[in-house]
Amino acid sequence: MVVKKRCLLWDWTNSSGPGNPGVPWAMDQCNFNGPLSSVSNWNAWVPPELRGRAPYRPMVHLEAQLRSPDWDWIWNSDQPIVQYFNEPDKNGISPESAADSWHRQMVPLRQQKGKKLVGPAVASDENGKNWLADFMNRVSDQPPDFLGLHYYGTDGNACIQYLTEMHSKYPQPIVVSEIASTDRNIGSVYNFTIQLANFMDETDWIFEYGFFGCMRNLADGFVSPSAQLMQPDGHFTDLMMKLQWDQPIAPPK
Repeated sequence: MVVKKRCLLWDWTNSSGPGNPGVPWAMDQCNFNGPLSSVSNWNAWVPPELRGRAPYRPMVHLEAQLRSPDWDWIWNSDQPIVQYFNEPDKNGISPESAADSWHRQMVPLRQQKGKKLVGPAVASDENGKNWLADFMNRVSDQPPDFLGLHYYGTDGNACIQYLTEMHSKYPQPIVVSEIASTDRNIGSVYNFTIQLANFMDETDWIFEYGFFGCMRNLADGFVSPSAQLMQPDGHFTDLMMKLQWDQPIAPPK
């Protein structure tokens, strides 16, 4: 039986828009009958090219998405799960401010619209852990349905240790909304990706995870070119093909 936990992180520039032809045809390469569980584009609007082929994960990316028009799209969305804040610890949003917005807008979204909520996805460093602890304490009366986490690094064992530590601290199922190896060596990237994908597929307290990322160009100098899931022309890399087809993923021969 296929385990569907792998969220496709679909860069918003892949969709067509003013001044950006995008590569919307590239989504036709996706195998939505395999391990892919959903699609996220870090935004509140659905990629038109998705065409209902998989669930979409709307995101309150930062505070701007708490206002119209983004908030209207989220409030009126028919999708069951909403993500709240992408690395607020690195974007000048305090736990106090995040908790205030949570109680004011996200909790009513859950109560009135029946949404499941993913808590703020923080970085895996000490600052991120401290930020999350403060936030979770402030929303203990209305905690998120899922714990949001990110992980970037080179050591798969250290990543598993981090996820296990966070699971032992918080009871919610975990959504790892971004994860990737930052190693420049392609063999190391494959080993990290295979180890973590197989681990998360087999771990019942991991609800969903997304490898970063399906985009034509590198997001920044931090991410590894070897971990890219899309080529500059819009075609998928071999790593992306493994993530959407193989389960478990076998080591390269």
